[in-house]
Amino acid sequence: MNPYRLSYDDLKQKTKAIRRKIVLLNANSPAGGHTGADLSQVEILTSLYFRILNTSPKDLNNPERDIYIQSKGHGAGGYYCCLAEAGYFPEEWLATYQHVDSHLPGHPVKHKTPGVELNTGALGHGLPVAVGLAIAAKKSGSQRKIYVLTGDGELAEGSNWEAALVAAQYQLDNLIIINDKNKLQLAGYTKDILNTDPLDEKWQAFGMEVHECEGNNVVSIVDTLEGLKPNGKPHVVIAHTTKGAGISFIAGRPEWHHRVPKGEEVELALGELKDE
Repeated sequence: MNPYRLSYDDLKQKTKAIRRKIVLLNANSPAGGHTGADLSQVEILTSLYFRILNTSPKDLNNPERDIYIQSKGHGAGGYYCCLAEAGYFPEEWLATYQHVDSHLPGHPVKHKTPGVELNTGALGHGLPVAVGLAIAAKKSGSQRKIYVLTGDGELAEGSNWEAALVAAQYQLDNLIIINDKNKLQLAGYTKDILNTDPLDEKWQAFGMEVHECEGNNVVSIVDTLEGLKPNGKPHVVIAHTTKGAGISFIAGRPEWHHRVPKGEEVELALGELKDE
């Protein structure tokens, strides 16, 4: 069971705390960061780590723990901030993000960061590994679930769709794919760069049970994830988000894919993220 099981109101407060960490982490990074991607996924990660996942920082080697894979590896900064908030490593490490010999490199690395289950960064790798883990869990009789977060731009990688075929073939209803659908990739809109819509129909055609939720709303995310039932089909949750969500001058702006807040922007962002 998840050690936190936070209420909706407490989850909302956690999202603010994590966003404040994201602002400072990226502002202090010597190699930049992916601020927009970090912010779009906050409610998803918060719901998973503080309510949904059967895992704990005190029990990282439990063979029955749920597995979470951050397939959109460029969202590492936001992922680290959530892990730190959940107690997987000392919060002081956040100040070393992307510094030489840091425990927190620019993309997740399993042997460097407690809580990271898979090295990711080259897009399209997370889902195939998640499928393998889900097959292994089925064959061994494990009740664990495998969660994987993909970006919507990442779905241009064909490896995801090959993995989806396998997942449906093996009836992996212990696999939960969450799409962070923030509608932006690199320097523009996904619909203009490589349109993947209608995404729901594509997943359904590949044999998935598809759900949709408001990805920047913890109530919508939790209700959707807690409502999933095993039925012989892999689950896909299309989480409609806003890239850069939570900070007015970053939200929905393509240029913040690889921008970080500096100077006055840091104070403006933190000012918008004060507890009520």
